[in-house]
Amino acid sequence: MRVAIIGAGPCGSALATFLARQGAEVALFDDGRRPELLVGESLVPAVTPILERLGIEEETATFGLVKPGVSFIWSPTDRFSFTFARFAPAVPPYAYNIPRPRFDEALLAKAVAAGANRTVARARLEPTGRDGAELALAPETLAAAPMLAGRQPDLIVDATGRARLSARALRIPAQVGPRNDVAHFAHFEGWSWDDAPGQVLIARLKAGWSWCIPFKERLSVGIVVGREDADRLGRTPAERLERAITVDAWLSSIAGGAKRVTSVATYSNYQLISQRGYGPGWVMVGDAFGFVDPMLSPGVFLALRSAELVAEALSPFLRRRVIPSAAELGSALRSYAAVQTSMLVAWSDLVAYFYDGRMLALLRAGRSWMDGGSSVIKGAAQRHIERHVALQASGVRTTSRYSRGLLRWLGRHGLRGVEPADLAIR
Repeated sequence: MRVAIIGAGPCGSALATFLARQGAEVALFDDGRRPELLVGESLVPAVTPILERLGIEEETATFGLVKPGVSFIWSPTDRFSFTFARFAPAVPPYAYNIPRPRFDEALLAKAVAAGANRTVARARLEPTGRDGAELALAPETLAAAPMLAGRQPDLIVDATGRARLSARALRIPAQVGPRNDVAHFAHFEGWSWDDAPGQVLIARLKAGWSWCIPFKERLSVGIVVGREDADRLGRTPAERLERAITVDAWLSSIAGGAKRVTSVATYSNYQLISQRGYGPGWVMVGDAFGFVDPMLSPGVFLALRSAELVAEALSPFLRRRVIPSAAELGSALRSYAAVQTSMLVAWSDLVAYFYDGRMLALLRAGRSWMDGGSSVIKGAAQRHIERHVALQASGVRTTSRYSRGLLRWLGRHGLRGVEPADLAIR
């Protein structure tokens, strides 16, 4: 089977590795662009087993910092901290904070070592009706990959992230989420840190929220705010980030005296799910299919997991060394698309609990409940609830019907008089 993967980010490179190992001939198109900063610097625990299967966890540990858990700072009196080890073995006991360019380079090197043919070229796709396929490589793109010998691949994989080349070529619409935020972030040196090394901090601001992601030698500081609030902070991304750090006492205590050592990166237009993610002879993976939100850091997990799912869907053809038709490929990828959509929807629902205040209201209500007098039954109930929240937020069981149902039930009946609106992110 001959596969063209457009995009050499984490998703494209991981899929190239999985497919090349199974004997596919993989043309991996890399546009050669390497931004200084990339969003997706903090991984969830469910990524760790995928890194092991890819064979890059040991390398990731050399440049990444172990992430033991997450702390949510919602007010001067509302701080909730969790460690992943607390929920082991149901949840992997750690994750990593990673400088994305280095991480992406490691994944790309692994794909090339597995046998993928890297082509440095900016690919272009165009609609077609040839051989039952919907998409084709444009002539100049086809010519740029010698391994294809001038013949269209059996499968085109869109791993172009937010560029969404296949959606643009086929005019496939997307379901856009309710928020219209913009994120600005940069790396700093010389920051102040009182938390455990690697602990990720997420804090509610007067408007929006912030993240602090520690690396071995730097700290990533980011803000996520509505566009109008961003305009009030300043004209440029640098002005906005600097102003946000200055006016927020908590952020200022960490990064107020730090030195910014990178440019300020900007991302916007989160929360998007494609209305169709596959078809005869093509499929979307990773952010091209959909992206949720930087809250809870699910992006890299969703990208790598989508690569695994597509590789699994193609395995029967690769094992039998059968070249499927475009229609057969479309049929095989149907279940992948359904699973990927369900994961995106589940993550979107979970993130909404943080934005509208329900999650922090539940945590506050649970703390108040336990402070009112502990018992064996209370303790068991609290541990059960926290475990199922952790299973979702870690990526291990985000789509679990029971875990999601429990959270919905608690959101309706377990708030014990705590008003979620008071804890919502504006």
